[in-house]
Amino acid sequence: MKTSGKTPGKLTDLPNIGKTTAAKLEKIGILTKEDFLKRDPYDVFHKLRTKVDPTLCRCALAGIVGANTGEPWHVITKNTAEEYKKRHPRHTWGPC
Repeated sequence: MKTSGKTPGKLTDLPNIGKTTAAKLEKIGILTKEDFLKRDPYDVFHKLRTKVDPTLCRCALAGIVGANTGEPWHVITKNTAEEYKKRHPRHTWGPC
């Protein structure tokens, strides 16, 4: 059987994703760049918060969303936090 020969991209190839975040993503079954890009970043963040690290802050959320959109986390933090709050109205943000 022939394969396409294309190697899946590493999570750390995405903007805003370093080794620590990549390891957390792997804990929820996201192993490649392609796995990550198929998912809604707000759902990914929510799953990370509930299953891996409940201390994740709005800056981490912006990093996850920015990895999906190609934007630097520090530019989109406020907007992504507001969107997450709309999706999860009972959530309150702690300090970053």
